[in-house]
Amino acid sequence: MAPGSSASEPEPALASSPNGIYLVELADEPVIEYDGGVAGIPATAPAPGDKVDRDDPDVRRYVAHLDQRRARVLDTVDGAEKVYDYNYTNAGFAARMSPQQAAKLAATPGVKLVVPDGKSKLDTVSTPDFLGLTGRRGAWNRLGGDERAGDGVIIGVIDSGFVPENPSFGAIRTSRASDRAIAARWKGVCDPGVEEPKVTCNNKVIGARYFNQGVGDLPIPGEYTSPRDHGGHGSHTASTAAGKFGVPVSIEGNDLGTASGVAPAARLAIYKTCWIITEDGDDTCINSDSVKAIDTAIADGVDVLNYSISGASAYGDLVTLAFYRAAKAGVFVAASAGNDGPTARTVSKNMPWMTSVAAGTHPRQYEAAVTTGDGKSYTGAGAGKAVPSAPLLLSTAAGLPGADADQVRLCYEGTLDPAKVAGKVVLCDRGVIDRVAKSRAVKQAGGVGVVLANVSPGSLNADFHVLPTVHVDEVAGAAIKAYAAGAAPTAALAAGARVEGARAPAIAGFSSRGPAVTAGGDFLKPDILGPGVDVLAAVTPERHGGRNWDLMSGTSMSSPHIAGLAALLIQRHPDWSPMAVKSALMTSAKTTDNQGKPIATETGANATPFDYGSGHVSIGDALDTDLVYDSGAAQWDRLLCGADVTPPGGTCDGVTGIDPSEVNLASIAIGELAGKQTVTRTLTNTGRHAHVLRPRFSGLAGVSATVSPRLLVIPPGQSRSFKVTFTRTTAQLGSYVFGDLTWTPQRGEAVRSVIAVKPVLAAVPAEVHGTGSAGSAEVTATPGFSGTLTASVVGLTRAGENRAELKNPTSANFDQENPTASDHTAKFTVTVPAGTTYARWATFDSDVAEGTDLDLFVYEAGTTTLVGGSASGTSQEWVWVENPEPKSYDVYVDLYAGPAQEVKLFSFLLGSEAAGNLTATPATQPVTIATPVKVTAAWDDLAPGGRWLGRLLYGDGTATAASTLVWVNS
Repeated sequence: MAPGSSASEPEPALASSPNGIYLVELADEPVIEYDGGVAGIPATAPAPGDKVDRDDPDVRRYVAHLDQRRARVLDTVDGAEKVYDYNYTNAGFAARMSPQQAAKLAATPGVKLVVPDGKSKLDTVSTPDFLGLTGRRGAWNRLGGDERAGDGVIIGVIDSGFVPENPSFGAIRTSRASDRAIAARWKGVCDPGVEEPKVTCNNKVIGARYFNQGVGDLPIPGEYTSPRDHGGHGSHTASTAAGKFGVPVSIEGNDLGTASGVAPAARLAIYKTCWIITEDGDDTCINSDSVKAIDTAIADGVDVLNYSISGASAYGDLVTLAFYRAAKAGVFVAASAGNDGPTARTVSKNMPWMTSVAAGTHPRQYEAAVTTGDGKSYTGAGAGKAVPSAPLLLSTAAGLPGADADQVRLCYEGTLDPAKVAGKVVLCDRGVIDRVAKSRAVKQAGGVGVVLANVSPGSLNADFHVLPTVHVDEVAGAAIKAYAAGAAPTAALAAGARVEGARAPAIAGFSSRGPAVTAGGDFLKPDILGPGVDVLAAVTPERHGGRNWDLMSGTSMSSPHIAGLAALLIQRHPDWSPMAVKSALMTSAKTTDNQGKPIATETGANATPFDYGSGHVSIGDALDTDLVYDSGAAQWDRLLCGADVTPPGGTCDGVTGIDPSEVNLASIAIGELAGKQTVTRTLTNTGRHAHVLRPRFSGLAGVSATVSPRLLVIPPGQSRSFKVTFTRTTAQLGSYVFGDLTWTPQRGEAVRSVIAVKPVLAAVPAEVHGTGSAGSAEVTATPGFSGTLTASVVGLTRAGENRAELKNPTSANFDQENPTASDHTAKFTVTVPAGTTYARWATFDSDVAEGTDLDLFVYEAGTTTLVGGSASGTSQEWVWVENPEPKSYDVYVDLYAGPAQEVKLFSFLLGSEAAGNLTATPATQPVTIATPVKVTAAWDDLAPGGRWLGRLLYGDGTATAASTLVWVNS
């Protein structure tokens, strides 16, 4: 069963906002794109390689012009309260207003776009050695030593703040020349904040700001109205990227050596946009705050941005577009790929101007063992103290009367019975909530230790728990559970021990995977792999048991490693564009581990580019690279126009769109190889010597690849283009094929591009739409073979309909861990019969009152097992499942915002047979590989007033291997 969810196509600007704030983009260009046209104000767009100077008189005049434009637009809407101005990466503002006011503003001349605010969450000391930074031949030494590595580069961190007192953020030794160079271009400030202790800066952290207009009064008491970190995430990411060199680290009396950031001489600029809003919750990050932070950071003068926050994956997302402009302004953006693995198609940050980073292990690990009363021992991850033999209790037998069974199994706080738990070691299942929250729950109930068991293949993490904890895999977990079901079970926990030289990297189980949904698989994401499991770095004592350091895991941790490495490359090549830096990191990455074996997944299987992108970062080889695949705004605009998205600050008039696979990236991906396709790439020589290069392909089983020309001669400072043609020969249809194209120079570092292509029987649209009781829709199909193309149908099937009266919305996020019905949440139970090939549950904007925001969540009936959710800022929501299990499902429709009203849920359950009301013409036709043909879907005799679903199926006479969903409103 493959669940998925989606928001709708672009929706009216009337949708409600979760915090009443709307982001408004004016028709004017932002500072970094303004190329003249306003009387008396020259262009402010920086030249290639230059940065924005907010103190430039022309920039100041243009910002004043934007102020006038904002005031004029706001005057058309009475009562709107502006909270932010955006000048540099967006020309616009954020303001509190009603959905009706937002609709009026969207129709006002001079306004380009109005969208509701949104929420994101954070994607939650041996790595310098592992990355090749240390030692005589290490990258630090090649850049002037550990006290010079990253010198002159400013890394901005958009996160939850920092702890000024942590030694990782202490003052560093610098040269006068470096200080003068930083002072000449740094325009930021150090905001001390409101409460004590006030925030201070130095020559390591040269600036700090906070942004809380979007989050408003949601942060809990104890959060700091300042750049000071409360949760610890921001301190961890910032110190990983550029913490001070050689800081001694000790936890609970254990000397753990020293910690250093990846770029220890780089300067840090802190932008706090993420806030703790519940006592037991993660940081919440509001889009309007993030957009303002990006806008400010560019004007402040940063060279690199790290963004370890979820989301930012859609073409039209304003956070995504802010990063577009950041990259256009010369700023490298490292971003977390997401923590939704190992499920396929979960990777985020899919735009080419961002570098999305997957998470892997590193060679320093912390191991501990569980020894059960029958004498068997199970090794896992752990950093705690030893626990002598004690009674062993399964969490499923430890619950309080009436407690939710799933929450008991997962060891939620407040669900365990002290009378049962006291003095025992408790086995808890991994999942849903923080791992350390489980040990906290056991301690609160009087337990003495924890065995944390995976329930499916995944990473093992040696967190610092409040109780000694050993984290075991699903095989050991099952064995321990079987033993614990017997009479008088016991368990002893060994003390955690540091292990050096473990096989690494391996893909973390949580790391999000490709292929990228954006661009139909024509971008290969994630881009690269970095250390993200059990990374030791600075944290906040108040939420980490009094510790100043902690082990944390997530793509949040891998991203700042890449941000720091980018700073080292920028130090070496200050004239390189962000995409040149990205290219060097990607083309030099490795797909083997420290034992020379293929990088493995969490299950031990060989990983693929959908797990690690181009491979694990290798900074030494990246520093040797002078051949890069570069790209910029001109090509990105063609990409956006090809996707029917207006580029930031421009139009698609006169712009020829391009296929996403044509963007000049250091990797090549084709999401639908319909027999044959050619892509173009351009290599630039940034070095001082000419390069003569010859190509070599590897992998690509069942796909023929040719390159033209076969020889590239690239003089210094020049570029040369080449074409690569892929033709399917014997590869299995519908499955990805992976390989590499490597250009090898006569001297210097080879340039390797990872390739992922999926041969398909036919490239066809995912869906078509129609209206009326009778009608038709034409579909273009590009065959991946020569022969006979068949076309058949399933359906049409009318959607089932459920209704409920909802009222009293709270504008609070639906509690996905405790789904319940209420006066603003309806629960419907829908039974999916055997033979169902596709199920979709949906709500529609056209069925609700203006300004209504519905959210939709689907669970396996009677459980808290989430199948999928959809929670955009509109009521156009859906959750779909291919080949669903025949069972009952609980579907919750939540009135997030809007007036009291009747709401409708539509359940589309498609079987495998034709219903006699849909035809495909022609049923057969001769086709030639890669030559498009037409198929017409026609329907008739549909009862009026219904929503219908069907499917076109395409085959080659022997198998069916492509389909198009047919949606009809009669």
